[in-house]
Amino acid sequence: MVGTQQEREEKVSLELTEEILQSMETGMVFRDYNGRISSMDFHKTSSYLVTASDDESIRLYDVSGAACLKAINSKKYGVDLVCFTSDPTTVLYSSKNGWDESLRLLSLNDNKYLRYFKGHHDRVVSLSLCSRKECFISGSLDRTVLLWDQRAEKCQGLLRVQGRPAAAYDDQGIVFAIAFGGYIRMFDSRKYEKGPFEIFSVGGDVSDANVVKFSNDGRLMLLTTMDGYIHVLDSFRGTLLSTYNVKPVSINSTLEASFSPEGKFVVSGSGDGRVHAWSVRSGKEVASWVTYETEPHVIKWAPGSLMFATGSSELSFWIPDLSKLAAYVGRK
Repeated sequence: MVGTQQEREEKVSLELTEEILQSMETGMVFRDYNGRISSMDFHKTSSYLVTASDDESIRLYDVSGAACLKAINSKKYGVDLVCFTSDPTTVLYSSKNGWDESLRLLSLNDNKYLRYFKGHHDRVVSLSLCSRKECFISGSLDRTVLLWDQRAEKCQGLLRVQGRPAAAYDDQGIVFAIAFGGYIRMFDSRKYEKGPFEIFSVGGDVSDANVVKFSNDGRLMLLTTMDGYIHVLDSFRGTLLSTYNVKPVSINSTLEASFSPEGKFVVSGSGDGRVHAWSVRSGKEVASWVTYETEPHVIKWAPGSLMFATGSSELSFWIPDLSKLAAYVGRK
């Protein structure tokens, strides 16, 4: 997919810089979807990627081999959001209909449901797993955020919100964030029932929250909103470090952005199909790519890798073009 094994190993050893980021282009594209990709997730410790699509399919990929390993249909319930558990052969996903059991734990090995989770009464719009424990959090248009244990079908906790919620655990599972109404509320996962221990403002942007997430080291957070804004904050002080703006997405879509593995850059889709990248330190846009898609991109950076993936009506893997890098070419 991306050159020889030696080139791949050398590429991974490179530190991500603006020059490397600017050289990135699509290295592999999968065009066999019959609908928009609504969600994707990389497994943290394997080479697997999972996608969910409006064509009611869940697809498993081996990124290292650039191959689709399996496609599973969810015709009865549909599929919207999807994410891996700690097991690379088990995923959690939200359905597009049947709200009473809108969350399902699915074994990709044998296409069997391991558990149904009952509690929401409308579409789930946010889903985040705790990487250190068997728990997860979900936010719904029913204006609730529910806390779950993967081993129990009933929720372990409920928080009511006044708007469309976006929720996420930090990598340690110690805190989680819930964003809505122009603020990000920070909760201690061990005593969330006491309410938020911090409330951070995102500078007056009160449009619907789309996605909230932490950087890998937990020091930064980003929030995307329906009006096309991407806010980056210091997760300890709540300081708003920078705000980027892209063309807003349609009302039925979600604007997504992703930190690079070391947290130096943010990449994002947009309402006009362009892909953008910014430096967190300077706040300036450092790269932009034109795509042939008109829908906003679902976008995820691969853990510990110089690669990110975008999903629209097709799935694309983005990698550096080593021939464009003067430092790399000079080593040849």
